[in-house]
Amino acid sequence: MPTAKEFTIRLEDRPGTLGKLCQALAEEEVNILAYQQFPFEKGKGSVRLVVDNPAKAILDRHRSDYTETDVAQVKLAHRPGELGRAASRLGDAGININYGYCGTEPDTNATFLIFGIAEVGKAVKILEQVAAAAATT
Repeated sequence: MPTAKEFTIRLEDRPGTLGKLCQALAEEEVNILAYQQFPFEKGKGSVRLVVDNPAKAILDRHRSDYTETDVAQVKLAHRPGELGRAASRLGDAGININYGYCGTEPDTNATFLIFGIAEVGKAVKILEQVAAAAATT
């Protein structure tokens, strides 16, 4: 299972700001693989993105307020109980899931999960085991 770079970008909460951000990325051939948006504070919102090409220079050029974080990316079998198994294994290892969301692989359109976790390296090893066990059952 890979780790991925996630960008959390703080935007003004007004019409058109997300569109401008996404357009700037598209103009540089950056594809958004996973997306999450949520309110941050009054008048501000946050967008989390996992992208297929480096975006840091683009965000810097547009003077975006952002942070870059490593996250765990896992592809699980599409059947009942898989998220529960993964979350339980992480919990058994004492790893807290701070947040999660989904994305899509560009070549296969397969869905993957993004987990925001403090112990990314440890979590990735556990998630690899969960995915491998699911593949054999």
